[in-house]
Amino acid sequence: MEAFIFDMDGTLFQTDRILKLALDDTFDRLRNLHLWDTVTPIEKYREIMGIPLPEVWQQLLPNHSLEVRDDANDYFHERLIHNIESGNGALYPNVEEVFLHLKKEGHNIYIASNGLTDYLSAIVAFYGLDRWVTETFSIQQISTLDKGELIGTIIRKYDIKNGAVIGDRLSDINAAKMNKLTAVGCRFDFAQEEELSQADFVIENLFEIIPLSPKLSSNQFKGTI
Repeated sequence: MEAFIFDMDGTLFQTDRILKLALDDTFDRLRNLHLWDTVTPIEKYREIMGIPLPEVWQQLLPNHSLEVRDDANDYFHERLIHNIESGNGALYPNVEEVFLHLKKEGHNIYIASNGLTDYLSAIVAFYGLDRWVTETFSIQQISTLDKGELIGTIIRKYDIKNGAVIGDRLSDINAAKMNKLTAVGCRFDFAQEEELSQADFVIENLFEIIPLSPKLSSNQFKGTI
């Protein structure tokens, strides 16, 4: 039995579908408060997607106070959850089919994300992912905000001996390697080729996870499915 630990944003959930909506709402609010006077930094957000949220807002609002950043983050998450519950988001193709196959094969599925708990819960609830997912973990559970330590928490809690971390950014790849698991990079919306080059495998579609399962008995490989 292997463990499959999935990232959420840009891996299972097509965050880009609601990202601009929520970010525009947030920066419109900042404009109304006379705290922002230029365009919404959507491209900057896409570039840094995957880093812990305090770092996100430090980069998006480098000249603003911590109070302003925290307030913007809170409002941003309210808008994200509103858009999730309004059906404006979507899972990537084949998520449900892959999860169903992995569970039928006896594998355990987990989610480990840099997203906040309420945000992740909204996605899991809306799409019924808890039909297959054993537990969803948020970076909020780790004081260091380190993805590798978050994965380590899952490994210790569930006594995981073998498996893979599937994600689109370097934090996912590094977390896998830190914990001696297979690193599977997803060439999806937010992925960067330089980061993907460090993964053991790179996939174009989640359905490619299925033939990966028999290869997890050894981590001494690098390639593309």
